[in-house]
Amino acid sequence: MTWPFRVFFSGGSREGFRMAWKGFLFLFLLASCRNDATLIYPDDAQTGGMSESSYKGMYVLNEGNMGSNKATLDFLDFASGTYSRNIYPSRNPSQVLELGDVGNDVKIYGGSLWMVINQSNKVEVADARTAVSRGHVSVPNGRYLAFSGGFAYVSSYVGRINSESVLGAVYKVDTLSLQVVDTCIVGYQPEEMAVVSGRLYVANSGGYNPMQGKDYDRTVSVIDLSSFGVVRTIDVAPNLFRVRADRYGNVWVSSRGDYASVPSRLYELYADEVVGSVDVPVSDFDFLGDSLIYQGDGHVGIIDVRTGKVVNDRFLRPVSPPLRTPYGLIADPSNGNIYVMDATNYVSSGKLYCFDRHGNYQWDTWTGDIPGHACFLR
Repeated sequence: MTWPFRVFFSGGSREGFRMAWKGFLFLFLLASCRNDATLIYPDDAQTGGMSESSYKGMYVLNEGNMGSNKATLDFLDFASGTYSRNIYPSRNPSQVLELGDVGNDVKIYGGSLWMVINQSNKVEVADARTAVSRGHVSVPNGRYLAFSGGFAYVSSYVGRINSESVLGAVYKVDTLSLQVVDTCIVGYQPEEMAVVSGRLYVANSGGYNPMQGKDYDRTVSVIDLSSFGVVRTIDVAPNLFRVRADRYGNVWVSSRGDYASVPSRLYELYADEVVGSVDVPVSDFDFLGDSLIYQGDGHVGIIDVRTGKVVNDRFLRPVSPPLRTPYGLIADPSNGNIYVMDATNYVSSGKLYCFDRHGNYQWDTWTGDIPGHACFLR
């Protein structure tokens, strides 16, 4: 533990003892005014390299194990190369120490940092530069974020895992007042979303359905943002998950399959139609120009979005020891650096790996438990 003060004295003098006692009394009183909470300070580490990026840094949201209330927020400072773990408690000492139960998504919009805390049924909102809380929005079983026109959109399972599978919804939140202003019913257990030309594309998974003897959902709901109603439902594949748009307006959506006869695949949508698919398992992906960098089956590969073809299925150079459980991926468009989040054993600290645009290993550092989501700070 890092103490907020240090006491220096020699020879065990009475003055030194008095100083130490005052320091202890100060800490005791400070802890008392925090409702008997333990003060937590960030754990800083040097990554071994600074980044010439157009961004100031990167936030990493660590999920933490479900039921453990261990979601944490880390920050990588590109100018100094310093990686700070668990920064939220020290920036918000009057709040409960941890963010909550299961960090599910993190994004920056309009100068604010938005974090979906799934099992705590809230979206935590903070100042993007300081990580000081602005407040939170109550959303049941929230999943992912999208933004457009001064509004935040939050996908929600609505029902819990031990209840009957019900249709999910997208919550529309005013980003200034942090108030929910509307909701739109979509498919079962909606996951990621992407905004393209005034429409919101929502990937529906139906992940709870098999427990009720039902099939996975296999649709993308298309919401017109002006009317905030579903205008199209696109049949794609079972158990949809990730959805992102490339710079040409194509929507790419991943299917996790049914874990039996239907494999995981990546699908391309254009003009609200499925126009192609790539036969690779995809757990996460991001774009660098015309390259779709995907993560799946423990490997990272590249797809050319112009042709829809895999051009390299083993893009990253091997590292030793190897990545154990690649769980999340994000690419810096300003310098091509690729960051891979490794959940390791899912119960203790994870790792963040940095590779350059050619797939060469740069450095790695320890993170919080189950790092899976990240965003860049301008």
